[in-house]
Amino acid sequence: MVDVRLRPATPGDAAAVARIWHDGWRDGHLGNVPDALLAVRTPESFDVRAPQRVADTTVATVDGTVAGFVMVVDDEVEQVYVASTFRGLGVADHLLAEAERLVAQAGHAAAWLAVVAGNTRARRFYERNGWADEGPFGYEASAEDGVLTVPCQRYVKPAQEGPTAPDGTSR
Repeated sequence: MVDVRLRPATPGDAAAVARIWHDGWRDGHLGNVPDALLAVRTPESFDVRAPQRVADTTVATVDGTVAGFVMVVDDEVEQVYVASTFRGLGVADHLLAEAERLVAQAGHAAAWLAVVAGNTRARRFYERNGWADEGPFGYEASAEDGVLTVPCQRYVKPAQEGPTAPDGTSR
């Protein structure tokens, strides 16, 4: 385990978030989503999207470097990604716990997230962290020609507020 610090994202984090998001998205989605979605999820698309999402993004840093991030909107944990060099060090555990805390803090009874059905690494991670697979559903993803339906699994977990450290980070 490493010393992971969590904080709200700033506009200055957008480039690091975009790079981590693009690389992680490809790791989990290649071969698991329609080709039309792969075609529009270019590095440039993440460069555009990341700055637009700063307000709902929390970053994890290790020694001052952005190591990963989570995006939460209402009761949905929309994105959880960790840079490949920081995987296996507990960064994702911190990010997921923070997402759960944010959902509970907003007054929701449960959190949910979508995982591409073929992303077994992510599915195992969520299950190890107490998330329950509620079964398949079609997640609507924006694409150039409108919306594509992506085969996913819906995971849920009752919301519980975890402790927050004096510096604002969750533990």
